[in-house]
Amino acid sequence: MEPSEDPDVIAYSLLLRDSFERWTKTLLLANAEDPTFARQLYEADFVLVSHGVEADPVFRYANRKAQQLWKMDWRRFTQTPSRLSAKPDAREDRQCLLEEAALNGYVSNYRGVRVASDGQTFYIEDTLLWNVVDAKGVKHGQAAMFTKWTNL
Repeated sequence: MEPSEDPDVIAYSLLLRDSFERWTKTLLLANAEDPTFARQLYEADFVLVSHGVEADPVFRYANRKAQQLWKMDWRRFTQTPSRLSAKPDAREDRQCLLEEAALNGYVSNYRGVRVASDGQTFYIEDTLLWNVVDAKGVKHGQAAMFTKWTNL
């Protein structure tokens, strides 16, 4: 079964969509109300990742484009602490980004260096990071999306 067919992933995809729209006042995808939204998000032409709220947050979501970029399948990705997406010397910068989004709801135009599972580094640009929050205001994590990256 594809991740986008799992009922929990479908529900989380809708939470990602709703949170994104709440913070940015824009649609995550043009046809956001389509019943196949989870599949479209998973197959989207942008990178989308999200981590949970653990003390050392673990990825909860990675669309296909993210899995290809970080060179990990769904199972491995969703068992990986999100801090490992950055090299040790870039983690402080990443943490500042996460804290800024936690305070303001979202941050746009972030850029930084990330590292794939095989050690390949890449530079991400025009990243939008937002808090994943449900209708009751309960925080479920943070998500990031971007369309531009350059291998280093």
